[in-house]
Amino acid sequence: MPTPTDLQARRERLVLDHFADETRQDFDAVLHTFPHPHYEIVATGEVFDGQEAVRQYYAATRTAFPDQRHEIIQLRHAEDAVVVEFWLLGTHRGALKGLPATGNTFRCRMVAFFIFEGDTLVCERPYFDSLSLLKQLLVGVPPAALPALVGGLLA
Repeated sequence: MPTPTDLQARRERLVLDHFADETRQDFDAVLHTFPHPHYEIVATGEVFDGQEAVRQYYAATRTAFPDQRHEIIQLRHAEDAVVVEFWLLGTHRGALKGLPATGNTFRCRMVAFFIFEGDTLVCERPYFDSLSLLKQLLVGVPPAALPALVGGLLA
């Protein structure tokens, strides 16, 4: 197996720091991993661009999942990216886009592309199966309540 180049090693260190800072919920440190924070959440089509929008994204997701964390499976290097396969885990303790907290836990396999220009992180682009996540959040919810709950997510 080839050893990583210096550039790959620097990028990988930044991504690992980014993950660790997110888990610790040190969002100031996370935001310092890129000069202009930018997230593209592929499963929902949402884009969060700039410090204020990204801070709002962090606040919303950590309100819904205060114990959100990651388990990294594999890191891979591309010409302009670090690709991370990981498990995202958490407990639904607060509202998520109109879906009240269910108290259910989730474990969702994801892939995130950390896009770089040289040494500079310019975008995090996670991919995940939103239906798999939603099914885990709705376990135990009475079927009659589902249309009202899910309707807010689809709006």
